[in-house]
Amino acid sequence: MKKTFPIIIALITLSLMGIIYIQVSWLRNLAFLREEQLKEKLSAVIQQVGEELVVQRSDAFNNLGRMPGMKFPGDGYDIYKQFSVTNRFTIYEIREKLQKAFIRNNLKDTEFEFAVASDNVFGHYELKSPRFMDMASDTVHNLKAWYPLVASSGSILESLAPDEVFVIVVPDVKSYVLQSLGWMIAGSILFTLIIITAFFLTIRTLLRQKKLGDMKNDFINNMTHELKTPLATISLAVDALKNEKVLGNPEKLGYFTNMIKDENKRMNKHVESILQAAQMERQEVQLNLRELHVHDIIRNVLTNLQLQIEEKQGKVDVQLTATNDLMDADEVHLTNLINNLVDNALKYSKDDSFQLHISTKNMGKFIRVTVEDHGIGMNKETLARVFEKFYRAHTGNVHNVKGFGLGLSYVKTMVEAHGGKVKADSVIGKGSTFTVDLPLKK
Repeated sequence: MKKTFPIIIALITLSLMGIIYIQVSWLRNLAFLREEQLKEKLSAVIQQVGEELVVQRSDAFNNLGRMPGMKFPGDGYDIYKQFSVTNRFTIYEIREKLQKAFIRNNLKDTEFEFAVASDNVFGHYELKSPRFMDMASDTVHNLKAWYPLVASSGSILESLAPDEVFVIVVPDVKSYVLQSLGWMIAGSILFTLIIITAFFLTIRTLLRQKKLGDMKNDFINNMTHELKTPLATISLAVDALKNEKVLGNPEKLGYFTNMIKDENKRMNKHVESILQAAQMERQEVQLNLRELHVHDIIRNVLTNLQLQIEEKQGKVDVQLTATNDLMDADEVHLTNLINNLVDNALKYSKDDSFQLHISTKNMGKFIRVTVEDHGIGMNKETLARVFEKFYRAHTGNVHNVKGFGLGLSYVKTMVEAHGGKVKADSVIGKGSTFTVDLPLKK
């Protein structure tokens, strides 16, 4: 699992990047296609309106020529100039024709500007819409189309009518394309977010599974070691009891018998710890609440651990200064959580000395119990995970500190079950401080 996990993460990351790349490429291609479609529709619009303008210009000239007694004022060029598009139509009329053409080509809400240039000279616009000049100069963001207003072949105006060019500009094409793709872009973004969320949840689940797998392996290793040691001791004691010299010596017989009893208690304690953890996991722990004095619980715990404290040649400073220590609590679980805190201080004390400070004081409706040691301390990573189940601050298979990593997890669970809070502070090399706030009896 350790070797394949980075590969799985890499594959998931590459897959996510591939999906995002495909989404971006699809949107880019779709935007390009929409822009090309806009160009085609704009060409159709300008061609339709341009042809209409040319036809209506020719019809006007033909009708004028058929009027009886009609004379052309001035020379011929002035006559034909009189019927050019710029003189024949107003800006309003051309805009109206364009709007109808835009609607026919499914471009109803498209903004546009237009102009008519004379003599095929772009820039010499005799007729133009108000914002045309501002739009025509920007060919990067705006789309321009033009159509020559040339008289049809074989008509009277074919060689006489002035050459004119009809120009249309659609401003800010990119924005138009993006607006037309609004729902698709929103759907693509939503789909991408869903994919990213799914990948994130997958990776988080994998990390959690890896963490649980490591915790399981550590727990199995610790449990194997913790149960193997007393079993080996019991086996040696049983072999010793078979010895005739031991059988004939009541003192040695009692010594090995007590050893078997103590190791049996030790194994039973480990089994009880595992069972308690299972009960807490299933939330099956039921508290048998009754009135208790916290100070009495602390004194009983210190009395029971007196031999271990003497073996460490330790010093215990007790300052039970709380004026009110009465609370409703489960005697067994309250004793166990205090015992675990003191036992934890013993386990992680320095080899040369052991110092423990236990104090109490009232904090409003709570009694605060502080257990402070001068042991090896904890780093920030260990401190952040110290209340996690099965977590132990050790490396490799070194079992200099015994246990399953359940003690402090049990403490946190029991403190919260009683309606209290617990926190830990520590400095590497200087020791650790555990602060427990428990509610007083109402």
